[in-house]
Amino acid sequence: MGAQLRVYKRRIRSVTATKKITKAMEMIAASRVVKAHRRVAASTPYATELTRAVTAVGTGSNTKHPLTTQAETVTRSAVLLLTSDRGLAGAFNSNAIKAAEQLTARLEREGKQVDTYIVGRRGVAHYNFRERQIAESWTGFTDEPSYADAKKVAAPLIEAIEKETAAGGVDELHIVYTEFVSMLTQTAVDARLLPLSLDEVAKDAPVKGEILPLYEFEPSAEDVLDALLPRYVESRVYNALLQSAASKHAATRRAMKSATDNAGELIETLTRLANQARQAEITQEISEIVGGASALADATAGSDY
Repeated sequence: MGAQLRVYKRRIRSVTATKKITKAMEMIAASRVVKAHRRVAASTPYATELTRAVTAVGTGSNTKHPLTTQAETVTRSAVLLLTSDRGLAGAFNSNAIKAAEQLTARLEREGKQVDTYIVGRRGVAHYNFRERQIAESWTGFTDEPSYADAKKVAAPLIEAIEKETAAGGVDELHIVYTEFVSMLTQTAVDARLLPLSLDEVAKDAPVKGEILPLYEFEPSAEDVLDALLPRYVESRVYNALLQSAASKHAATRRAMKSATDNAGELIETLTRLANQARQAEITQEISEIVGGASALADATAGSDY
């Protein structure tokens, strides 16, 4: 009985230590998600306005450009998948990977060749384990991405969209990331970055039905689009990286809170079992003492005769 009690006490100490770790990780994630959400809120207006500027140029001119012009026959697509470098975030990475695989399957059913670009060790490990080809990957900055990181990721994507398909270029660019909706909700989404759909102008107009004004371009609309292309891709990638980082911290906070609560419940259960074992041990010791005293009394009474 004493051995069983020692086992319970050892498990209680182990689970208590784990609870302290998960509680600390929960608090760290809670502090980081606030900062990450502020960065998302600060970057989103810039990305939105830049998108509107690009669509305005596209609608105000007849220039054919990779930013706004859909290829007659789309044969090759690029997919950028954003995951995290670390785990312990529930279904955060698996949901993003699942969305990317669904998008890839849909594009392949349409007869398109897909080049996959991945950010984050979890996504890279998933594809490497399944021996799937990766065009390029980046790791080491998913928790706190900077604009320099976004430029580094965007550079090969811009180069691919500017190339001819026969020379290894792509006709369209998609991105899969986790959108930060709230502290409790993060959703894996996929969006087409290039070519930009000009139909979005109507939805982004400040007033419903508003017609964007006409513009005069200097030196030309094509030069303006050439200048806006890298900035547009970089800003959208940067915003997606920030959204993904905030979502990851929120998912980690939620997962660690669940782990902490489960550890607390397990400690209560083990404590109750330990108390029962201790009570049974005490009861057995009392029974042994009473039995020994009774035997001694009977032996003494027998010797009097």
